[in-house]
Amino acid sequence: MFLHYIDLSWRSMKRTPLVSMLMILAIAVGIGVTMTSLSVYHMMSMDPIPHKSDKLFSVQLNTTDDGNNWWTEDDVPLQLTYKDAMALHNADTPESKTASVRALFTVHMNNQEVKPFLASTRIIGHDFFTMFELAFLYGGAWTSEQEAAATPVVVIDEETNDRLFGGENSVGKQIYLDDTAFRIVGVTKQWRIHTKYYDLNNGAFNSPESIFMPITLIAPLEIQNMGNTNGWKYEEINTFQERLQSELFWLQFWVELNTAEELQNYRDYIQAYLVEQGTKSRFERKIPQFNLKDVNEWMQYNKVVSADNKVLVGLSFLFLAVCLANILGLLLGKFLRRAPEVGVRRALGASKRQIFIQHLVEVSMLGLLGGVIGIGIAQLGLWGVRFTSNEYASLATMDIKMLLAAPAIAISACILAGIYPAWLVCRTQPAIYLKTQ
Repeated sequence: MFLHYIDLSWRSMKRTPLVSMLMILAIAVGIGVTMTSLSVYHMMSMDPIPHKSDKLFSVQLNTTDDGNNWWTEDDVPLQLTYKDAMALHNADTPESKTASVRALFTVHMNNQEVKPFLASTRIIGHDFFTMFELAFLYGGAWTSEQEAAATPVVVIDEETNDRLFGGENSVGKQIYLDDTAFRIVGVTKQWRIHTKYYDLNNGAFNSPESIFMPITLIAPLEIQNMGNTNGWKYEEINTFQERLQSELFWLQFWVELNTAEELQNYRDYIQAYLVEQGTKSRFERKIPQFNLKDVNEWMQYNKVVSADNKVLVGLSFLFLAVCLANILGLLLGKFLRRAPEVGVRRALGASKRQIFIQHLVEVSMLGLLGGVIGIGIAQLGLWGVRFTSNEYASLATMDIKMLLAAPAIAISACILAGIYPAWLVCRTQPAIYLKTQ
């Protein structure tokens, strides 16, 4: 019977091609606009590392005096000072931890063969690669001994390796960052993440860095960070060493805590650390204050998904509702014109239920066709986002969930719009024919 309803629906659409095409285009445009905004919102809000997002924690320490309340909602700076970050980085607990900061270098080979270019660089501890699950194409991370000795080594990504060495195994080869020579110890596979959750200070949706180097090189090479730097009191800073010992906040810090016991132990450790630092007259604070936020809490805390993005999704669904209102009017006209035909079918024994289902099958077919075309319109919209916006370029894609959701939303929306017209037409009384002599 269902196949029969599909056949009747197809015949009906062929009899009224213009009206059917208008309805299909209306739902396609509505779905296209809705799925464009919904796909971007979905990529913004989705968990970037779902299998361990509850095990990675961003560390915040409040090393300011009481009464400094101009940072965030709970008055905890988003970043750490260099001395705090390195103290935590060099501590025995936990097993996996890393300080992190962004820098910018000119990359070259000290020859005429490769044109110099600027590369965003992430300065980290060697645990960063396992914590955030970067896969290696060649080689691996530097060792803890190399990190402790501030050895000038780097890990580059696959794209940089292709650009400098044509994709060959470059482990052991040398590159220059500014005026310093570095030996390559590893090449990572391209790290494709939609949200740069490990550093939300420099653009939540920017591309990951292409070069990685040990955090211990900051002091000997006097590396300047590229990103936010905040201070809470006046300090006269004339040398780089004074900057390192200052109360400026400019590094991020992450730890991996796999159990509730590890989390509580690290909370106790941070509490004790802040109490100790308070006794050194660094700051005057009665109650030590700190935060340990997992990945999703950290993204929410930094408002990765803003209210504007939520409003945009709401407006796109309102636009879809307008499209459905137009479809409703067209369906009413189309179905009610079919009343004589329905009356004959009723006289031949068709029930109201069968008539109702037949017309819902027809609107479902309209929704399916509109949803498929809407996916194409959405892809054009996402291409426009990628072409015009560097900030949201990594988000302008439709994953399998969105591809499946588009026809489902279209069919559901058309059924919703078609319930009333189908109900009206199914109430048509059976046709009565009088036999005359």
